[in-house]
Amino acid sequence: MYQDKVLTCRECGAEFIFSAGEQAFYAEKGLVNEPARCRDCRRRRKQQERQMYETFCASCGAPTQVPFRPTGRRPIYCRECLATTRRMSYR
Repeated sequence: MYQDKVLTCRECGAEFIFSAGEQAFYAEKGLVNEPARCRDCRRRRKQQERQMYETFCASCGAPTQVPFRPTGRRPIYCRECLATTRRMSYR
């Protein structure tokens, strides 16, 4: 039903492929507009929009970054400790 399309990125002007699988995913999610930016430009833009905050892991004390302003009300964990904490809570 879907076929790969070659689109041009509005940001960098590079051509990129909007694959049949991506088109099916967009349709499944109800998205009607084709992507206007290539994958690299979308990733870069998303990173620019997200402000990261420096903090320390409540478990191991390692420095880590989070995309929200820490308030001190809840513990913040690094990736490794968060994964361990999640595994422990599912048991």
